[in-house]
Amino acid sequence: MKVNKAEIVISAVSEKQYPNDKWPEIALAGRSNVGKSSFINKLINRKNLARTSSKPGKTQTLNFYNINDLFYFVDVPGYGYAKVSKKEREKWGGNMMEEYFSLRDTLRLTVLIVDIRHQPTEDDRLMYDFLKHYEIPVLVIATKLDKIPKNKRDTHLKRVISTLEMDEDDAVLSFSAETSEGKEEVWSYLDNFIK
Repeated sequence: MKVNKAEIVISAVSEKQYPNDKWPEIALAGRSNVGKSSFINKLINRKNLARTSSKPGKTQTLNFYNINDLFYFVDVPGYGYAKVSKKEREKWGGNMMEEYFSLRDTLRLTVLIVDIRHQPTEDDRLMYDFLKHYEIPVLVIATKLDKIPKNKRDTHLKRVISTLEMDEDDAVLSFSAETSEGKEEVWSYLDNFIK
């Protein structure tokens, strides 16, 4: 897809702030610092529309990005080791995300981003199970592909699939924000959900 327009529309904390133009939405989920912002920026060919940060846990809102006046990417708060209090984490992690994932009827797909170099964490597994509980289609993106040798890629991908205990109808694609490898495959997969 050629992206001619990409802009952040709103950073929302509750349902009453969500856009109401009924465009399809693709949510992006993943551990803090797994590379969600780099993934968005690479897909849409922008340097820093989505802010990258060396401090994990900076996204504490649901960030709606208008793409080509056609659909939204919705960046949800990262999970894992954000340095905020447990109470704060539950507020913007648990309640805010639960409200979004359970109520949003324009949500078509969630992209769950994991680091291909490491076995998915318990938090990754919980997130995958959470999405399956709400019967939301999931695309798993194994990012940081450029960091592992070509002859080890299949092994790493199989480990992602088995650790998450992925359903056969959910896809896993590998991706590198450094080299753009996998970008075309990701867009052709996403295309099915934004028509």
